[in-house]
Amino acid sequence: MRTIPRPGWRPVVLREHREAHGLSLEAAGDTLRQVAHRHGLTAPAANFQTLWAHEHGAVYPGPHYRRAYCLMYKASEPALGFRLPLPGEIVEVENSISDLPKPTDPATDRAAAQVIEETLMKVSGSPSENPLLTRVVDAWKRRHGSGSPKPILVLVGGYAGSGKTEFSRFLSDITGWAFLDKDSLTRPMAERLLVSLGGDPHDRHSSLYLTEVRPLEYRCLMDTAFDNLHVGSSAILAAPFIAELIDPDWVCRLTNRCAARGIDVAVIWVRCDVESMREYIEFRGAARDAWKLANWETYTAGLNTTTSPDTAHITVDNRLGAAISLADQTRETLKRILA
Repeated sequence: MRTIPRPGWRPVVLREHREAHGLSLEAAGDTLRQVAHRHGLTAPAANFQTLWAHEHGAVYPGPHYRRAYCLMYKASEPALGFRLPLPGEIVEVENSISDLPKPTDPATDRAAAQVIEETLMKVSGSPSENPLLTRVVDAWKRRHGSGSPKPILVLVGGYAGSGKTEFSRFLSDITGWAFLDKDSLTRPMAERLLVSLGGDPHDRHSSLYLTEVRPLEYRCLMDTAFDNLHVGSSAILAAPFIAELIDPDWVCRLTNRCAARGIDVAVIWVRCDVESMREYIEFRGAARDAWKLANWETYTAGLNTTTSPDTAHITVDNRLGAAISLADQTRETLKRILA
C-alpha cells in the first residue's frame, strides 16, 4: 500500500494501551483476530510481528486493523494515536458511554435511543429535530416496541471509498430497514453486459458504461427499493448517486413519486477526504477500481470533496474514517445495553 504521511500518528500510544490492558503482543493479536472475526473485519495476520510494526511506527495500520483496535480497546482513532481529531470530535469514546444504564435499568430503551440520536448528530452535525434522525430512532424503537409504520427511502451517496456502504450497514443494523447495495445487486449483470457489448467487465468510466450500463444498474436498484417500499418496508440504498444528487429535478421527481405513495425520502451524503478514499479503495482491491488507481490524479480532479450536493438532507463527515469508527463504538454500546 502506498505510504502517506499521517498527521498526528503516535505509534507509542498503541503500545501504551496494550500494556495498560496487561496484554502481550501474542495475546493482543489473538484478541484482535477474535474482535475482527466477530465484527466481519479483515485482519489477515494480526501476529506479534504485525502488531510490533504498528506499535513502532514501521507500518501504519490499515482501515480494518484500526477499526479492530478501536473495538478491542474501546477507544477512538485519535485516542489510540492513529490521527489527530477532527474539529469537535470526541476523543475519549469510553467517557461518552460509561454513564449508560445497566441492561436491567428500566430506562434502557430510552438510553439506547439517545445513544443512536447522539451518534448521528455527532457524525452529521444535524440538529436533534432533523426528521431523518427522528425516523432512525423511531425505527429502532419499532424493532423493540412500537413506532411509525410509514416507510422511508434513504439514499446514501458518496464517492468510491467514502464509507457509504459501511454507514448504510450501520443504519440498517439500527433500524432493521432493508439494505440495498448497488454493486451487490448489479455487478454480475453489469460485468456480463459490458462483455457482451465488447467492453471491459471492470470498466466504470467509459462512455459505454455510462450510457449503456449505468442507467440499468440504477434502474435495478430503484426497482428493488420500491418492491420493498410497496410492502411497507423501508429501504436504505448505497450507491454513488453522483449524477442523480446534483440534479434537483431528479430528486424532486423521486420525492413526488414517493409522496404519492405515502413514502418519505431522505438523502445522505458521506463526505470523505481524498487520502482516506484512496486507502479504502486500495484496501478492498476491487477490479472495478483499477482505472481510478491507475489514473488517480485525473480521477480526483473531478471530485468535489469540500461541499455536499444541495439535495442532501444530511452530510455525514467520514473524513479520516471518523464516522465509521463512531458507528462501530455505537454498535458495541447498543449490544451492552441490550445484553
